[in-house]
Amino acid sequence: MTLPENWNELTPDERLQVRLDAWQNIPIEFATPEVAKAYRDRVQLYRDVLELKKPATVPIAPWIGLLPFRFYGHTGKQAYYDYEIFKEDWFRFHEDTRPDGLGLTLGIVPGKLFDILDYHLYDWPGHGTPDDTCYQYSEQEWMKGDEYAALIQDPGSYWQRTYLPRVFGAMEPFSMLAPWTDLVEIPFTAPFFAGFSAPPVKEMLKKLAEAGDAAMEWLQAAMAADGSVMAGLGIPQTAGGATKAPYDILGDTMRGTRGLMLDKFRQPENVKAAMERLVPQAIDWAVRSNNMTGNPLVFIPIHKGADGFMSDADFKELYWPTFKAVLLGLIEQGLVPWVFVEGSYNERLEVIADEEIPAHRMVWMFDATDMARAKAIVGKRQCIGGNVPAALFAMGTPEEMDAYVKDLLGRTAQDGGFILSSGIVLDEADPAVYHAFIEAGRKYGK
Repeated sequence: MTLPENWNELTPDERLQVRLDAWQNIPIEFATPEVAKAYRDRVQLYRDVLELKKPATVPIAPWIGLLPFRFYGHTGKQAYYDYEIFKEDWFRFHEDTRPDGLGLTLGIVPGKLFDILDYHLYDWPGHGTPDDTCYQYSEQEWMKGDEYAALIQDPGSYWQRTYLPRVFGAMEPFSMLAPWTDLVEIPFTAPFFAGFSAPPVKEMLKKLAEAGDAAMEWLQAAMAADGSVMAGLGIPQTAGGATKAPYDILGDTMRGTRGLMLDKFRQPENVKAAMERLVPQAIDWAVRSNNMTGNPLVFIPIHKGADGFMSDADFKELYWPTFKAVLLGLIEQGLVPWVFVEGSYNERLEVIADEEIPAHRMVWMFDATDMARAKAIVGKRQCIGGNVPAALFAMGTPEEMDAYVKDLLGRTAQDGGFILSSGIVLDEADPAVYHAFIEAGRKYGK
């Protein structure tokens, strides 16, 4: 997406309209004029619910992981390694089910790339988990408890020279190199680059080039998969970029759940300072990716703030302030935070309904939250969605799914401002029950 020359002079509302228009009028060649119209009509559904208006139909946008491949007899390993299967199953699934939004393509991770990089942070099919599974996070303290000062002082240097060498075996030689900020005067240039003569560093650079080729192979496959669905079926992407809450950046893949829970008692000021330091990085992460895709929706999965993970007081003091700062920063840039609220947020609804966040500017997609309360508290100002349970998809009957969707839409969608979706990313479902979910959304969402 090319930003207009007067971008810095536009208000956040004007920036949002520019981004929404660009998303709705994406410059791709559709299969037919009818498909082009279907695409624009579907984007209009999202524009309407964002404004809390009644759409023509309630948009149906389930989050999809390995489900398409299991529908057609393929395994997680095949999805992660065989990109032809990836593309074929991805299109076939969307053609057969016709949702109003694309599945989560980023969830179909590139196994070849992980192999090259010797990725320690996750296990995946064929590398630590059985062939027909999704990836699994390896919970460890990848950042040590005494490293907050280094992170706060220079996040970029800490990532390059400490964190990445721990989570990628191929990147261990980064710890041998000086920080890039040493390159400030001519006398220091040769000493800096001398480190690149070390054999481990040379080998690392070869691995990174190989990784770049593998990443590009996956990216081209993913773009082709999504492009065929958009151009051939008129189904838009429901995420143009991603970011995370600062607390989750620390807790998910750095300190780990246990480490961060202890830190909030033992060194709360360091935790707060680190999260504040990560706010601009979290905003920039999304802005760069969304500018490239031209899609204003920012996928934000949130984890450690769920009911039961921390007290209400800790949520208000530790989790919410920096996450709110990220949300406001994204909204300032004309982006739409699409928050994927995993777990239960029944105790958090009054907090996240914060009136300092402009109305009609974001989406809250709930998992195990009371949707009637969510509608009454959060839905007064922001679009909400969810929350069909994964267990119902996997073990329910078509009749049970039909009844659940009918009741859910009756309680939450009558006044608009609602998106029908799964509570979590779906890796498995009974095909008949999944089709019943789509059919019920169409039947009761008019």
